[in-house]
Amino acid sequence: MGLGKELGLLTAGCDSGFGKATAKKLDSMGFTVLATVLELNSPGALELRACCSPRLKLLQMDLTKPADISHVLEFTKAHTTSTGLWGLVNNAGYNEVVADVELSPVAMFRTCMEVNFFGVLELTKGLLPLLRHTRGRIVTVGSPAGDMPYPCLAAYGTSKAAVVLLMDTFSCELVPWGVKVSVIQPGCFKTGSVTNVDQWEQRKEQLLANLPRELLQAYGKDYVEHLHRQFLHSLSMALPDLSPVVDAITDALLAAQPRRRYYPGRGLGLMYFIHYYLPESLRRRFLQAFFINHHLPRALQPGQPGSTSAQNTAQDPNPSPGSSPVVAR
Repeated sequence: MGLGKELGLLTAGCDSGFGKATAKKLDSMGFTVLATVLELNSPGALELRACCSPRLKLLQMDLTKPADISHVLEFTKAHTTSTGLWGLVNNAGYNEVVADVELSPVAMFRTCMEVNFFGVLELTKGLLPLLRHTRGRIVTVGSPAGDMPYPCLAAYGTSKAAVVLLMDTFSCELVPWGVKVSVIQPGCFKTGSVTNVDQWEQRKEQLLANLPRELLQAYGKDYVEHLHRQFLHSLSMALPDLSPVVDAITDALLAAQPRRRYYPGRGLGLMYFIHYYLPESLRRRFLQAFFINHHLPRALQPGQPGSTSAQNTAQDPNPSPGSSPVVAR
């Protein structure tokens, strides 16, 4: 596509992982890149400053802070007045809890929504006048966890499901303006946030420390420890080469006819086939085998009070001779 490289490209979430790698590639291709980072002195920000050209501009932005978003919007408008803004890459993402919904603090759901949905919504809406003017592109990094019920990722997955539906809505509404919208659904890759084992260990300990006593007794510490080990094992199999995702983002930005969905990563075709075409019981087993296979909660383990099958049936307290237990409905 004959795209003028003087046009601006804003990439959010460039401290590490896909965002940092994408900013590097777009800069190496000669584009004017505006890269947002959580901290201007983070290791990723310092790396970008050291290895990229002077064209790349670093902007501090926390998507939970409207003032930060407003600053980025004002800076982008001021610095693309003469050239135009061609593309927005919504890459910033957040997840802090890996646990069953009942064990996950509601505050974590809110934070995931603030970053992964509301922050993306505010940033995208603010840049739409510029993108409509250039008939440009919106590229958003989602997650398969937003398409299927990955065990223990409800807070993250629901926020990603919400943002993908938002992007599908934008895709329909912006057709008359010529703005094309793409969603990247990557598999598991070794990004900085994913592979920080110490960080996940701290989060697990914080989760255990803040669990209500009743929940800790019902599920047990071993249950949470088991989830944590399974999660870390799944991360150990993450792909180290980020280029499939970076290439997908680049294609979505620059191709004359970009796809609405990209699925970079190993095994995603099989995962989606199973999710859409096989029975629910098989889908659940596959996700458990692929990601996290739950340990039996303490209260349901043999030998624990109330763990017998009588929990699952309601019996007539005065049965007539020969009567059978009746399953509660």
